[in-house]
Amino acid sequence: MSKAWIGSRGGAGRWMALPLAVAIAGGAWGLSAEAQEVDLTMGIIVAPGDLYSHVTGSVPERVREATDGRVEITVSDSLVAADQIASAVRDGRLPMSAALHTYLAAEEPRMGIFNLPDLINDIQEYEQVRDAFWADDVAEIWLDRWNAIVLAEGAWCYNYLFSKEPIHSLEDFEGKRLRVHNPQTAALMDALGARPTPTAVAEFIPALERGVIDGLFTSACVANVMEVWREAPHVQEWRLGPVTGWAILVNQDEWEALPDDLRQQIQEVMAELEAEAFGQYEEYVERAIAEMDAAGAQIWSASEAERDRILAPEFAEAAYESWYARAEELGIDGHAYIDRVRDVLGK
Repeated sequence: MSKAWIGSRGGAGRWMALPLAVAIAGGAWGLSAEAQEVDLTMGIIVAPGDLYSHVTGSVPERVREATDGRVEITVSDSLVAADQIASAVRDGRLPMSAALHTYLAAEEPRMGIFNLPDLINDIQEYEQVRDAFWADDVAEIWLDRWNAIVLAEGAWCYNYLFSKEPIHSLEDFEGKRLRVHNPQTAALMDALGARPTPTAVAEFIPALERGVIDGLFTSACVANVMEVWREAPHVQEWRLGPVTGWAILVNQDEWEALPDDLRQQIQEVMAELEAEAFGQYEEYVERAIAEMDAAGAQIWSASEAERDRILAPEFAEAAYESWYARAEELGIDGHAYIDRVRDVLGK
């Protein structure tokens, strides 16, 4: 049995269990496959100003045009919490989502390789690893564990450290309450003497104002549009887990219920979208940094010497050991996996 959304465009409707042939051919409604209309909802994460939001926000129009209006996609950032956006696809609560791998790193460590210290330091290295083997590996994980098909991938703008006071040295991390969004960076911050503090995007400004946090790691593009630099004027490039990948997913059952021609049209749209997501990446980051600089934010990049200090084994190994331990729990040879990443990058 397959599920189909029954209802008029813009009106009420409901999911009904239908034989696959009826769901595809239109059956009782007398519709041909060519006339089929499909309504899907795609959950997204709040990320104002990021390339992620620009690209995912363009999905409805792109798909509508490519399918001659036969597929309508509604994008929503309020249906489920950000950390449930992938499980919602698996459980059938959402037919589609644009999920962050990072939010699943504690559950599936291979989703968080780009958060490990000094492993993947820019978008070019991310693409190298992704193209070499990681995209195929993760596509299998999405399918096996989340019942999801990957339609396209991209990455949030580089993560910078925004803080009220300068954090320009190893010693400056001591005692700072810093927002992090993944377990590997949290382990590193803890080793450095900082206090990793999870904070939702909507709480960035209030948390800074109330002194709940002293700073945060987040997308440079999001922080620019939200004007985080007004409360945290020190914008620092430490290149600590700078890349945060995302994937547009569709529930496997929903995908297989679509006619072949619609799947092909959607796949072509998603291939173009993915190329744009990577092709415009550096431009988006550079524009955000330039705008913050012009507005008076204090832009700073750590020297290699200072990065070497905070990436010393006594600090960085904390992040790796927690990653290896979680991999072992899942029966994964974590050391071999990271060696594979390093081989691709020549490190």
